[in-house]
Amino acid sequence: MLYLDQAEGEMLKVLVADGEKTTQDTVALLLENEVDVEVLPGIAEGRQVLAFCRAHPVDIIFLDVDIPGINGLELARSLTKICPVIFISRHKAYALDAFELNAVDYLLKPIDENRFYCAFNKARTKLQAERDNQVQDMVSLVQHLVTQQEKPYKSRLVIKDPGHIRLIDVDEVNYITGAGNYADVHMLEGKHYLHRETLTALEKQLDPNEFLRIHRSTIIRSSSVSELYPNDNGDYTVVIKSGEQLTLSRRNKNKLEQLIGLG
Repeated sequence: MLYLDQAEGEMLKVLVADGEKTTQDTVALLLENEVDVEVLPGIAEGRQVLAFCRAHPVDIIFLDVDIPGINGLELARSLTKICPVIFISRHKAYALDAFELNAVDYLLKPIDENRFYCAFNKARTKLQAERDNQVQDMVSLVQHLVTQQEKPYKSRLVIKDPGHIRLIDVDEVNYITGAGNYADVHMLEGKHYLHRETLTALEKQLDPNEFLRIHRSTIIRSSSVSELYPNDNGDYTVVIKSGEQLTLSRRNKNKLEQLIGLG
């Protein structure tokens, strides 16, 4: 979900997306005694519903399968990623399709009061469970970051990917190369991840007994080195266990003994 636990006094925002004003009014009437619920102004057209939900916080939506503009089932493919959806329809035929789209429930018109409250409470429970999970994820992340701050060197790196946060163990890092303001983190297993941090900043976060800056654009895990070859220009070719070749620059030649375990 997009929102965390409601603060004390914050209202649960419910949207009725239905082409019939009668249905909008019925849902509003059934929810008028729910003290923590705010029924938003109803919307009768599918494209307007999608635009509204993308621009404003909505916690639960009642959605007409036959809403004009965009078919309700097509609309739900996007809306169920935003908030719990309860379908409303005059037809039973779409019920299976609705549940396949992860709808919370499917109400038939005219709306039965008992079925309505059952569906609404299911949506409320689902919403709270997802919020609780999000809060726990955030707590775990904060605890991890606090623990990292207490240590002199990081044991994990926090990499922000589109849509999620990736945590990788430093013990699984093979080497790191610089890419402008980014660092390309290469793992022992062969994968690599782009990290929005400079190589210089990362160097300060890694244990120098395990990782060495061998070039202005390269940090290497010492234990990954398998071979070293001197070059005519004073550099060294560093071969790591994965077979890849990196360069130990002349200006970092003083790290050679440490690199081969003599320092």
